[in-house]
Amino acid sequence: MEEVQRHSVHTLVFRSLKRTHDFFVANQSLLPEIDEKMEKLKFNIKARDTYGLVFDRAAKAKALAAKRGDSDRSDGVNGVKDGVLAITAGEQEGIAPDGTNTQTALLPISTPVSQNTTNAVQILPKKAPTIPRPKWHAPWKLCRVISGHLGWVRCVAVEPGNEWFATGAADRVIKIWDLASGKLKLSLTGHVSTVRALSVSPRHPYLFSCGEDRQVKCWDLEYNKVIRHYHGHLSAVYTMSLHPTIDVLVTAGRDSTARVWDMRTKANIHTLTGHTNTVASVVTQAANPQIITGSHDSTVRLWDLAAGKSMCTLTNHKKSVRAIVLHPSLYMFASASPDNIKQWRCPEGNFIQNLSGHNSIVNCMAVNPEGVLVSGGDNGTMFFWDWRTGYNFQRFQAAVQPGSMDSEAGIFSMTFDQSGSRLITTEADKTIKIYKEDDEATEESHPINWRPEIIKRRKY
Repeated sequence: MEEVQRHSVHTLVFRSLKRTHDFFVANQSLLPEIDEKMEKLKFNIKARDTYGLVFDRAAKAKALAAKRGDSDRSDGVNGVKDGVLAITAGEQEGIAPDGTNTQTALLPISTPVSQNTTNAVQILPKKAPTIPRPKWHAPWKLCRVISGHLGWVRCVAVEPGNEWFATGAADRVIKIWDLASGKLKLSLTGHVSTVRALSVSPRHPYLFSCGEDRQVKCWDLEYNKVIRHYHGHLSAVYTMSLHPTIDVLVTAGRDSTARVWDMRTKANIHTLTGHTNTVASVVTQAANPQIITGSHDSTVRLWDLAAGKSMCTLTNHKKSVRAIVLHPSLYMFASASPDNIKQWRCPEGNFIQNLSGHNSIVNCMAVNPEGVLVSGGDNGTMFFWDWRTGYNFQRFQAAVQPGSMDSEAGIFSMTFDQSGSRLITTEADKTIKIYKEDDEATEESHPINWRPEIIKRRKY
């Protein structure tokens, strides 16, 4: 018996392919005959799918035209003179037995009156969207620079009474400053690494802090001492937020989770998992979604606080989301990434618009009740936007402290005071800067340079 020659699988596959090709190569250009019945069926299905909702109305309109004996109009001969065949709201409601239209159509149109015509209807063309004119805002200017920290100043929080504010820095110290005079009132030590976030409770005499030492602390401001620790984070804690109506604290950080703590019992109520990278920003509000987080995995997540689960994930950003801010009165929020600042509507997270132009790593944002949105970049740039229209009415480079390098022009955090008239920023040159509106500016001296025809809104 002759031994069969062994070939590799690769050779056998290619031989099979060649045999198949040789077998069918003669018929390659011959397409199968078109089945007219199937083609007709395909077009009927497409028409039913696209226009199924209005088929019956069009049929009623044709029947009505035939009943009136208006054959010329249905054939298109006198279409210009007598009006347009249109979709009406139905014979039983809007069209009397004699064929007259009683104005219950979807959209009425006025036509020239003649002895033969009735009020015809047509679908009007959609109006082009108009971009609203931005509201005028006074430009902002630097009014005070405060020095005192020995490292990068990473966070700031204003107390509800608007008398003082607290800052945390890489020198591991929390400093409390008088808002009116800018003088140091108090220094709190206790963290063993950079302090990354601060929050002042509006209902208790408590200050909350967190840092790169994985610690979350609650300070009693009547005794200036730590009274509680919240243990659980596995890595640095970068951001925190106090719930406005219930005694709940939310912290998030480099372990890709956000943790919900009972302020009083120190219990870890929920661990919100789902992000795949550092959670850089978290905000809370009284209405759903009560927690919103932004992460370096370039997503924004909306969370159900009661269930401890993600309700929605927004994947529109292409790069890390380092800042999220809630509008104080509108049911909206904004998220910042190096590609764009995006505005969203709660509770579903519907995309509203892009605020394009701040082409740097955006570390922080703040918004005041007047609708001024400010974004601060890692290269020291500050952009001021009109919230409603997304118009960038001012931009400048923050001046660095004399003696520091230009590379230290980075803005790490910012917040408005409770009145919205002062903007406090903390920066990489170890200073705290306070900005205010220019009182002498008017609409004539600083006009709105608004050109709506060149605004291109990318809908993604």
